[in-house]
Amino acid sequence: MATEIRVPTLGESVSEATIGKWFKKAGDVIAVDEPLVELETDKVTIEVPAPAAGVLVELTVKEGETVGVGALLGTIGAGDGAVAAAKPAAVAQASAPNAASTVKEAVAQTASVAGSPPIEERKMPPAPAAAKLLAETNLSVDQVAGSGKRGQVLKGDVLEAIAKGVSAPAAAPAAAAPVVARVPSSTEDAPREERVRMTKLRQTIARRLKEAQSTAAMLTTFNEVDMSAVMALRTKYKDIFEKKHGVKLGFMGFFTKAVTHALKEIPAVNAEIDGTDIIYKNFAHVGVAVGTEKGLVVPVVRDADQMSIAEIEKEIGRLGLAARDGKLSVADMQGGTFTISNGGVYGSLMSTPILNAPQSGILGMHKIQDRPVVVGGQIVIRPMMYLALSYDHRIVDGKEAVTFLVRVKDSLEDPERLVLDL
Repeated sequence: MATEIRVPTLGESVSEATIGKWFKKAGDVIAVDEPLVELETDKVTIEVPAPAAGVLVELTVKEGETVGVGALLGTIGAGDGAVAAAKPAAVAQASAPNAASTVKEAVAQTASVAGSPPIEERKMPPAPAAAKLLAETNLSVDQVAGSGKRGQVLKGDVLEAIAKGVSAPAAAPAAAAPVVARVPSSTEDAPREERVRMTKLRQTIARRLKEAQSTAAMLTTFNEVDMSAVMALRTKYKDIFEKKHGVKLGFMGFFTKAVTHALKEIPAVNAEIDGTDIIYKNFAHVGVAVGTEKGLVVPVVRDADQMSIAEIEKEIGRLGLAARDGKLSVADMQGGTFTISNGGVYGSLMSTPILNAPQSGILGMHKIQDRPVVVGGQIVIRPMMYLALSYDHRIVDGKEAVTFLVRVKDSLEDPERLVLDL
């Protein structure tokens, strides 16, 4: 009896994925739970394991194709060799086009009898959160372009429409911006170019960063912190810390803890805008930006405000390892309320990070560099780091942003405050 391989549930708001890579081919003998195929979603890359042992009889989708949740990826048959799989595979290939055609005709015929369009052409109703926001803003679903499956209008689509000024039900939809064709390369350069399809993750990164710039009123404020105290504390206790907790004492634990303290004092930086409402979060899920070969991902340290520095370091270590191995789950990526981006590990001295929407704040860490500073009227050399806070000025005032950054600076320059929760 054949066992079907189907696309698993990908997580909240994720309805489709792209076939990234098949690890096996038709005729291969596979073991249960052995990785078969890599799926790329707009959030993470996941591996689909074999639901049963046997022979991989058929692959129904190719690399690069987009599939929905529950879609058939292939089938596993009983046996232990390619010979046993050859005949079923050939039969499946011969019958698949006719079967697909028959199903499609049946669907179209049924829809025709009922006087409605085929199922794949019907537009899905708006998502519940989107429907509520449409009702509150007196917008019609026809005024909003849906980005979900089969044109479904999502909450983000409504917020984007509001940001663009859509208000009157009778308003005509805005004309799409003309697509500017790429200038052809010269005959000398064309053979030396390489065209590579963007992954789902990279497409989503590009779209979300541009949306953040277009939607939020972003502003960045800067400060600098003397890292002498943190570095001295780390040097003094790093060996004891690692021996007791089994994890190295880094800088991210101090920064995350400093951020959670500041968020409690300035809650607007931990809030988000939902239509005409402001949602204040009485918890701190801190996202930590991690660069991987496939792009930037932001796993989340949940309830970081309730953790010790040791617990934060352990969780960051776990998430970082999962990110580099491509094993982050969708749950690891969701629910962040504030983000920390450490460009200093790559040598960045200064930057203006872009918000991770719908969050209202992101802290940029940078390279620690010895610089001359004035302390007590004397010029001394200290290990200094520039800090950058990008924030949404629609919800966070300049005074609040500056105060938040000063609180982070104060905690880092006097790290005993973090231990004593001051």
